[in-house]
Amino acid sequence: MTEKTSARKPKQVKFETALQQLEALVTKIESGGLTLEESLQVFEQGIGLSKQCQAALKQAEQKIQILTEQNDQLEAFESPN
Repeated sequence: MTEKTSARKPKQVKFETALQQLEALVTKIESGGLTLEESLQVFEQGIGLSKQCQAALKQAEQKIQILTEQNDQLEAFESPN
């Protein structure tokens, strides 16, 4: 069972690619043409992609925060008192 679970995990892909794949999965589920088992499998894939996208967004947010703080410190250092 562990082998199946690890085989279903989506590999790490770029944020944009993961988001496109997630959108395609949502469209697939919304079409209504899947069996219950297929729907659950697609849903599981979607959850994995969603987590990956959330992690990428969090990492980007942290980078922006660091850069903003560095810029603020630089401006404070450069501005005359």
